[in-house]
Amino acid sequence: MPRAFFDDPDGTLAMLRDSVETLSARYAGPASLRAKRARQGDTDPALWAAMAEAGWTGLLLPEDLGGAGLGFAEQAVLSEALGRALICEPIAAGSVFASVLLREAPSSAERDRLAAGLADGSLRISPAWRQPSQHSSGRPLTASEDASGISLDGGLQFVDAAASATDFLVVAPLADGAVLVSVPASAPGVSLDQKAGVDGATIGALRFGRVFVPAERVLARAGSLDALVENAVLHARVALAAELAGIASKAVEMTIAYTRDRVQFGKPIASFQAVQHRLVDMWSDAEFACASVVNAVTRQSEGDDKEARLAVLAAKARGGDAATSICRRAVHLHGAMGFTDEHDIGLYLKRAIALSATLGQPEALRLEFVELERAA
Repeated sequence: MPRAFFDDPDGTLAMLRDSVETLSARYAGPASLRAKRARQGDTDPALWAAMAEAGWTGLLLPEDLGGAGLGFAEQAVLSEALGRALICEPIAAGSVFASVLLREAPSSAERDRLAAGLADGSLRISPAWRQPSQHSSGRPLTASEDASGISLDGGLQFVDAAASATDFLVVAPLADGAVLVSVPASAPGVSLDQKAGVDGATIGALRFGRVFVPAERVLARAGSLDALVENAVLHARVALAAELAGIASKAVEMTIAYTRDRVQFGKPIASFQAVQHRLVDMWSDAEFACASVVNAVTRQSEGDDKEARLAVLAAKARGGDAATSICRRAVHLHGAMGFTDEHDIGLYLKRAIALSATLGQPEALRLEFVELERAA
């Protein structure tokens, strides 16, 4: 089956894949997703704790902050394996995005506290940085600063695992740039609205009513919001592309197995040429999605920032298209069974749709690709 392959001289990547298979035998991804949906939650606390114990939540954090000190290839392999197993915890936001923000922040007691808690699972940290759209009823987040700290007022949307968070990493605009602060989820003036996501998890929107953040919780500053989050977005998109590639590959595998077993007119439907053609198209799409992840990871080590960013945009766009189209065709080839909630293939489709929309739909990413490619 299609898979993202990297050089693995010390066996680290193989061990990561094996660790996901071992964990998924204890915490089946589809069962966890159904249970989370039934209780209208956004995470599975037991599963996240097991992931932290395995070292996955601190994979990208340096060792001096309690993490594993690993990089793009290891994260891509882990995320791909999580996609295959349909383990739907918010690893891209709650681990990858948060880890990059923290490791790039200047040294401070607060940064060290958050990083240690993220790595060992004692804290659930959710980044919050996306302003409400112009079509939203929410007010954009604003921040004002004095000598004692920063006051936050307004809202942020699309916050993953907001209900489970112990702390938020909030990126707020200032008159002269942007600031990254940590805000306890229990802070006075913080409120949360939730909506059901397509994959069963809830999506949060935060509201800040003149929330005061003391100066010791200011983690980093930059000239703009984009400058603070750009590298975190890049890492998270690689993780999302890999997870989508894993979903796509597993959906192909499940469909091949089903069509070999499903008998119609006295023959397995996999023997029909029309079905074979569809399976080949699905396999090809999954193969290209995996290859695009490998290309994105490889470009990061070559020193050309523009080419690396282009490769990440291409990988996320291709992964989103591949996973959603493959899963739709997989549901079709599963027949009536594919439309039932009891069959896992529909859950793979819903997860693919949710991840494809996260940090940029394929169409938007292609436009961003063209704009970046044409830039001087």
